[in-house]
Amino acid sequence: MKPLLNDKGVIARYREFLPFTDSTPVVSLSEGSTPLIHSPKLSEKTGAEVYLKYEGLNPTGSFKDRGMTVAISKAVEDGAHTVICASTGNTSAAAAAYATRADIQCVVILPAGKIAIGKLAQAYVYGAKVVAIRGNFDDALRIVREFGGVEGVGIVNSINPYRIEGQKTASFEIIEDLGDAPDIHILPVGNAGNITAYWKGYREFQNLGLSTRLPKMVGFQAAGSAPLFLGHPVENPDTIATAIRIGNPASWDGAKNAVSESGGCIDIVTDTEILDAQAWLAGNEGIFVEPASAASVAGLMKCFSNARCATCPFGAGIRPGAKVVLTVTGHGLKDTEAPVKHGGFQPLEADATLDSVRSVLDKS
Repeated sequence: MKPLLNDKGVIARYREFLPFTDSTPVVSLSEGSTPLIHSPKLSEKTGAEVYLKYEGLNPTGSFKDRGMTVAISKAVEDGAHTVICASTGNTSAAAAAYATRADIQCVVILPAGKIAIGKLAQAYVYGAKVVAIRGNFDDALRIVREFGGVEGVGIVNSINPYRIEGQKTASFEIIEDLGDAPDIHILPVGNAGNITAYWKGYREFQNLGLSTRLPKMVGFQAAGSAPLFLGHPVENPDTIATAIRIGNPASWDGAKNAVSESGGCIDIVTDTEILDAQAWLAGNEGIFVEPASAASVAGLMKCFSNARCATCPFGAGIRPGAKVVLTVTGHGLKDTEAPVKHGGFQPLEADATLDSVRSVLDKS
């Protein structure tokens, strides 16, 4: 495959910070450069200066595209004809799209009945071969690992270090937008590759003199799927936030290091808190994210309520004006069933006349 000389995306912008040579092909869909959106209402609630890194505006609708552009490019360089991944949805969408872009095959192993239909549809329409197993994500990842020695097959889960390399570019963009690293960075945590990647990126830019500080890294897991918080794998993780329904994270050590080295913490939020935060963010800031993404918003709200955890860096409050970034990892259209059901949404009904419509609106 020939290098795409005029391509845009995280490789084009940050190639010098990535494990690329001049001959590495670039497989890109112009990912990255997602907006860092100031949140006036969260800022007012907390007294901090709060921003949302809106990763749902990547090409397949989630942050996974950042890592996948690097992982697929390196797989092509290594001569792979097939890539394989285990997925709770977003990884499969990204892997399938970028594999199609590279003219190679994609195989997805996923837990049967546990994937949001929007994400499953993406894997299909991008052309992946999808295998649903009677098990959970951790079972799927175990099977994928067993493909590791098969010639011509590349694994593109976050156990592939190139995924982490691509995902770290989000922290570069944040530093460039803010002029420095934030004081605190909050993320949802499932397989834990993202918190690992952000911390790697923040450290690299500081070491190069491109930022003056490092943020405290704070991760939130769903209460029913919280192995890092509990300190041990969860055999049957359960949460409405399917993207973080993972009982034994592949990047466990990386996440623990990010938290301990930065002086941050791992905490939990309930499914109700997640769905309430999702609805609040859409209804107050006009930003629609999938349930897993809202874990970071729910976490921030928890940090400024009476439910602060003992180890949280917010525990003693936060200086006014401190910069806080929340990563919201995926677009709300990835999973519409959960918020519609939670909100009990039904359209108002009226006859096809102005008077009838106005009457219904007046009564609502």
